[in-house]
Amino acid sequence: MLKVGITGGIGSGKSVVCRIFLTLGIPVFSADDAARYLQEHDSVLRQQIIDIIGTGAYNGAIPDRNFIAAAVFNNPPLLQQLNAVVHPATIQFGETWLASQKTAYAIKEAAIFFESGSNHTMDVMVGVYAPREVRLTRAMQRGGVSREKIESIMARQMDDDEKMKMCDYVVTNDDNMPLIPQILQLHESLLEHSKNI
Repeated sequence: MLKVGITGGIGSGKSVVCRIFLTLGIPVFSADDAARYLQEHDSVLRQQIIDIIGTGAYNGAIPDRNFIAAAVFNNPPLLQQLNAVVHPATIQFGETWLASQKTAYAIKEAAIFFESGSNHTMDVMVGVYAPREVRLTRAMQRGGVSREKIESIMARQMDDDEKMKMCDYVVTNDDNMPLIPQILQLHESLLEHSKNI
């Protein structure tokens, strides 16, 4: 089975692209959703997060996402410690999920493939590209957060142009170029590629 990674910066529209692949019958693993699931259901990870952030990180078994976000927002060393436990657990969870899929190809979607080095576990990398202003507007509308906060998140992410150069395919999601024809063409290419695995 062909393992396909989908990546892109905040507001690029990775989730929209993945939903289209789902309608084509392609299974999709969301690293963000998996990380949230593991933070709630993996007792070892829960304890590691409490050790790093403090007891306020959880209300019983439920993570207090606002507390965690506030704790790490302007504290890069603390964020690094948190990522050092969450990312490996999520990557391993994704590997187990991928190994259980039976389709010609399956997709793993994550924002930080190249940053974490987990792109090396994929056969093909697909980038979702949108111009910076489009991404800013989408992220502000979706999260109801300020432009400054989104810009600070973008500043911590890998440069989008650099990220796209590292991908095997790029889908443009700029609200102008039709998305579905691009994905249908990519779907055919990936099905063809999967025959050689």
